Amino acid sequence: MSKQQFQTEVNQLLQLIVHSLYSHPEIFLRELISNSSDALDKLRYLTLTDEKYKALVGKGIEPPRIDLELDEANKTLSVSDTGIGMNEEDLVSHLGTIARSGTKNFLAQLSGDARKDSNLIGQFGVGFYSVFMVADKVEVVSRKAGEEKTFKWTSDGKTGFDIEEVPGADARDSAGTRVLIHFNDEGSQYANGWRLTEIVKKYSNHIEFPIFLTHDKSEWNAEKKESIKTRTTEQVNAASAMWQRPKSDLKDDDYKEFYKSITGDWEDPLFWFHTRAEGTLEYTTLFYIPAKAPLDLYQADYKGGVKLYVKRVFIMDDSKDLLPQYLRFVRGIIDSEDLPLNVSREILQQNKVLTNIKTASVKKILSELKAIATNDPGKYLQFIAEYNRPLKEGLYGDFANRETLLDLIRFKSSKVDGLTSLAEAKERMQPDQKALYYITGTSESMLRNSPLLEIYKKKGIEVLLLDDDIDEIVFSSIAKFGDIDLKAVSKSATSEDLKDDSAPDKAEEIKPLLEKIKATLGDAVKEVRASSRLADSPSVIVSDEDEPSARMRQMMQAMGQKDLPELKPTLEINPDHEIIRKLLVDTRNTKVEDAAWLLFDQALLLEGVPLEDPTTFVQRLNRVLNESI
Repeated sequence: MSKQQFQTEVNQLLQLIVHSLYSHPEIFLRELISNSSDALDKLRYLTLTDEKYKALVGKGIEPPRIDLELDEANKTLSVSDTGIGMNEEDLVSHLGTIARSGTKNFLAQLSGDARKDSNLIGQFGVGFYSVFMVADKVEVVSRKAGEEKTFKWTSDGKTGFDIEEVPGADARDSAGTRVLIHFNDEGSQYANGWRLTEIVKKYSNHIEFPIFLTHDKSEWNAEKKESIKTRTTEQVNAASAMWQRPKSDLKDDDYKEFYKSITGDWEDPLFWFHTRAEGTLEYTTLFYIPAKAPLDLYQADYKGGVKLYVKRVFIMDDSKDLLPQYLRFVRGIIDSEDLPLNVSREILQQNKVLTNIKTASVKKILSELKAIATNDPGKYLQFIAEYNRPLKEGLYGDFANRETLLDLIRFKSSKVDGLTSLAEAKERMQPDQKALYYITGTSESMLRNSPLLEIYKKKGIEVLLLDDDIDEIVFSSIAKFGDIDLKAVSKSATSEDLKDDSAPDKAEEIKPLLEKIKATLGDAVKEVRASSRLADSPSVIVSDEDEPSARMRQMMQAMGQKDLPELKPTLEINPDHEIIRKLLVDTRNTKVEDAAWLLFDQALLLEGVPLEDPTTFVQRLNRVLNESI
């Protein structure tokens, strides 16, 4: 017998699950049945595609099924399957460690809110450990398909686990896994056949494999006029590929049940899209949008939730080739009639059938979202609250659907409360407005108070506020929305749109000061010029159309790009500002040099750019304060 310790994260996880999820311990059965279904899926796929496993059918591999066997007297429940099974190495890696880096995030997110935390279990793939909410001892007996040895894993869920080889008569004679649960006081409520049947129907009714329950059943004996217990075995789930049934035969509750059975989510989905395509290609898709974005959606090891089936045979899940990365939050299934059963991940990347299915599926999802945005704006805003940012990622790579995505994304605005669409902003354009304008930055409050917005506010022109960290990257590559230009207010050329040709040109009047400031700042700036975009602030920095902004440059550096050209923004000066008017009195005054740097540094700070030399900035500021007091 081999005694081993749990991985540190597993110890933490067990404690938190047992103490956090006490309100919904019934999920243990959902998780165990889900694991059995996965094991059956894997083995069925191998027996159809791998000669080694084809030869084992009937000789070490039994027909696919899941069995629940209840012993009420001893308060035990076994959950068995005829799936792929596990050897000693598998038992250690699957039941003693958690390989995903997202586990630490999972641990950090557990809140003590049972409903919320039980949803996290499914998201992070750690559902097996939920069994310790209802058990004080668990035994897992398993034999891997194609191997001769059977192993037993035993644990109380507290310190570690034992693994031993099961000898002779006690060993399994076919592949599969049996989980034997010894119920604790909390779990004894589940030592009841009726209760187990209800849980299976609630969470696992649409698991494709038959689930049988063996238990004692009381029946009335009319002759003896007494209740007699009999041992009975009955199938307790529908065991159908639900997505293959006609939509007319399905109710909303059917869709919701199936969603929960494949995701482990407690909440109903926001909406779903069920499509059956016939003709050149035959396939069925059933896609769900979860009500809440997964907490690990932006982690590198996030696994997508779309499963691929071929003729109702599970092939794989979490493949990045099933849907584009920006739709990774979509859950559900794709079932093709035209793909080969032995399709591999490598083949998928070049398979024309899947490419066509993927293209059509993306268009279907986006068109359905567009319809919801039109017909049910309130529900759509619930979606946007969770998934606006992933849709923005699509703008960067999905050029074929860029216009649709631009329609779907929502924006904060300088002119209206809440969120708005580009189409709505376009309808609000001023008669002489030349483009739709936007500003990017790190926070909404900073953007609303940016000097770059002053002239737009004065003229009543709307500016879209883009405060997501990816906005700078995404929107810098998008020039138009339909036939309307999209322009960043931080670009130097934008000021030409706002120029009032009837107003006097004050650039000549302050030319000596501009030259003095440029001479003082030297190579720190590309140019110093009079601004037509400022109303209340003395200065602002802008960049040319073909140059990265100061914030973009910061982001590129953070992503590891070292050999970037030195930042040389253009400094624009407000000719009408009181500070500028005072500096014009005597451009030879030594105060102008300090003022020039302060005007530049404060413009950088307002743009969200950290100063390279804050000590010198403070010294200049102190000199100016000292002279002004």
